[in-house]
Amino acid sequence: MAVVVLAALARLGAGLLLSAVTTSGDGELREGASAAGAAVTRGAPAPPGIRVTDVAGTPTDGRGPLPLDPAEARSLAAGEPVTAGGPPGRAHDAAGPLTRWVAVPVTLPDGSRRLVLASRDLLGAVVMLAGAARWFLPGVLLAAAALTAAAWLASGAALRPVDRLRRAARDLGPGQRLPVPSTADEPAALAVEINALLARRDDAVDRLRRFSDDAAHELRSPIASLRAQAEVAVAHPSPGSSEEEREAWRSVARDAQRLSDLVADLLALARAEGGVRGEPVPVDLADALGEALARSPDDDGAVAVTVWVPVRVRAAATSAEVGLVLDNLLANARRHARSVVHVSAVPAGRWVRLVVDDDGPGIPPADRERIFDRFTRLDATGGTAGAGLGLALVARLVEGRGGSVRAGDSPDGGARLAVRWPAAG
Repeated sequence: MAVVVLAALARLGAGLLLSAVTTSGDGELREGASAAGAAVTRGAPAPPGIRVTDVAGTPTDGRGPLPLDPAEARSLAAGEPVTAGGPPGRAHDAAGPLTRWVAVPVTLPDGSRRLVLASRDLLGAVVMLAGAARWFLPGVLLAAAALTAAAWLASGAALRPVDRLRRAARDLGPGQRLPVPSTADEPAALAVEINALLARRDDAVDRLRRFSDDAAHELRSPIASLRAQAEVAVAHPSPGSSEEEREAWRSVARDAQRLSDLVADLLALARAEGGVRGEPVPVDLADALGEALARSPDDDGAVAVTVWVPVRVRAAATSAEVGLVLDNLLANARRHARSVVHVSAVPAGRWVRLVVDDDGPGIPPADRERIFDRFTRLDATGGTAGAGLGLALVARLVEGRGGSVRAGDSPDGGARLAVRWPAAG
């Protein structure tokens, strides 16, 4: 864009320069034509370089034809200067040097009208402009390069504080704030506003977390009491109770169990997010997987679970953390699998890698980050049980030990959840 603008300006400048050179001597030509006209009216011959024509442009001085076309002759008769090709006294040649013509009307003693024409050669001006034109394109390119470099340096200097803020924001941890520059400019104001936004966000998240934690603590006792009463009513039905009543109590017991599990997950999540965790110990993943499968057997046998642990793999965590992670991963995989779940654990240098694959509907790429947020359930769950806390708890427990959890595509066509734990020494 800069090249186009500069080229247009260069062309405009060349045009203005040519116009200025062309018209700069019109006054002198008019004075010369007027002086020669006075001599012509006295009957004296026209001086050299001066031509005399009638009002139609036909020469009357006996010096041959004029290098002017009829249109140019009419313009001269109308009192307008003309720039024409070819020098005076030669045939008109549009490719030849430019000549500037000026006409002054005079009246002879017999009353006839004549035009006294004075001219000057513009060859020098043309040569000068041609020489200058050779430098227009290099000059335009150099000017564009200089402007681009200046704009790049200026924009870089202006955006450097913003880039520092961007890098600082990328490395911010929970509860941290951006450093505010000491200069009272826009980047400093931006940092202040971003810090205020982070403070409001952290405050809202803390209030929500405290609410869910407090609610979980307060609900533990009444839910436990409700569950106990429902289980007693199921185990020891009152005499004369109908099958509908017993089924209703069984439903109450199942719902109480779900509420109890939800409260337990909320409390575990609160402890994980609050940094409450024990000292890490070596936990054998093969043994932990066997215990997790024993805790959650597949009663109807609709989903088969295979486990592959080729060598001894031990994670640096606590048995409770590993158990919660495995319970939630297996429950999530079984909930969405059609027929099979594959679990594997292998060493990976300083880490241990646990992979859970299923053949269910999978997880869309756009949702593979947010499934680790609280209360996130995808439409693909189809109304299956779950409150959306299991994977959030898995992520907090694993990340609390410096590991990571990622969701992806399974070779079986469903979802893959890959956990990376630090290996025990």
